[in-house]
Amino acid sequence: MIQLVFRERGALYAAYMPLLAEGGLFVPTTRDYRLGDDIYLLLSLPDDPQRYPVAGKVAWITPANASGGRTQGVGVRFPNDDKTRQLKLKIEEMLGTSISSAKPTQTL
Repeated sequence: MIQLVFRERGALYAAYMPLLAEGGLFVPTTRDYRLGDDIYLLLSLPDDPQRYPVAGKVAWITPANASGGRTQGVGVRFPNDDKTRQLKLKIEEMLGTSISSAKPTQTL
């Protein structure tokens, strides 16, 4: 299990993947994963004391020494279930209009 703590909205924006239908997050990690691997997150959002368990799947991999100085890690696709749909809505509400910003992120 990987604990992922977002203390500020900017960091959440940089990691969130709205392009995935179910939503998802970039997780910086040096561990080796393959596409489709199960990955378990314990997610903390800014200004929210609750922690959210997420059982996702690896949707893409950013290898070590990636071009453009990108951080090594994996993109995790959220599962298609009610609890995680609520989490996706909460994240998108938190990010508001910044979701459609052209500001660079760590994601696709």
